[in-house]
Amino acid sequence: MDPDAKPKRLEDAAALESFVSGADVALVEFFTNGCPNCAAMEPVLGTVARSADVSVGLINPRTDPGLIEAYDVRSVPTLVVFVDGIERGRLAEGFQGAESVLELLRAHAPEAVPETE
Repeated sequence: MDPDAKPKRLEDAAALESFVSGADVALVEFFTNGCPNCAAMEPVLGTVARSADVSVGLINPRTDPGLIEAYDVRSVPTLVVFVDGIERGRLAEGFQGAESVLELLRAHAPEAVPETE
């Protein structure tokens, strides 16, 4: 865990692909500007980035519309977990607290989340 970790903003499909392929475990939030639930997720994802061994990225699929179909984004925020570059899980149920996001990671990438005491 990195106490200074924070989500990385990604600009397009190439940046997303590089980000996902360069991480053992990556968590990506698909968001849109003006979405209050999406904006509220950013500090939560910062907490997750500092609490787990996971790279966290944020991408607005409207900047590269092909992402919407390629990643089947039907609502925002959508959180997608990638392990070794392959999608392993997703959550698209609006705002989620840090514990819910960590549970998503525990379910699909347990090695990335430290045991709680």
